[in-house]
Amino acid sequence: MADKDLLWLVALLAALGACSKGGNASENEVPSAAAPPPAPAPLTDAQKKAALASLPAAYQHADLDNGEAQLAVCKSCHTFAQGAGNMTGPNLWGVFGRKAGTEPGFAYSDGLKNSGIVWTADTIDKWIANPRAVAPATKMTYIGMPDPKNRTDLVAYLKVITSPPPAG
Repeated sequence: MADKDLLWLVALLAALGACSKGGNASENEVPSAAAPPPAPAPLTDAQKKAALASLPAAYQHADLDNGEAQLAVCKSCHTFAQGAGNMTGPNLWGVFGRKAGTEPGFAYSDGLKNSGIVWTADTIDKWIANPRAVAPATKMTYIGMPDPKNRTDLVAYLKVITSPPPAG
């Protein structure tokens, strides 16, 4: 990660308060004290390739290492593994193809619940570019990721880590 990218990330996290001070705790699920579910086995290269192949062409040749690095910002508020529960933000396991505002156990803003958005690579890309442009009344405090390459890599990596392994 370049020094300027690291500085941008540190500034962003400081501005967000790492999501721990921002939202209304009474509106969001408190993480359970139960032990987290075991981490799934890492995907094979063939499974990663199959997951990427299910995305639109613009995302199929993404840099997954950069996508993983970009995910650091998301980890302060979201979980990604099946059954991991919600934090300040909802768990993102199975997010692709899911209607916005429907993750069980999470209190979404009315604006997001009523948006009609279905999460695809393109809608997630627009969302992480500027959440308030997509749903102005969102409770999400994240200000957005301006770099299109970083968003492409993040969306592709998110697809790989939040989807069941492709058959085969």
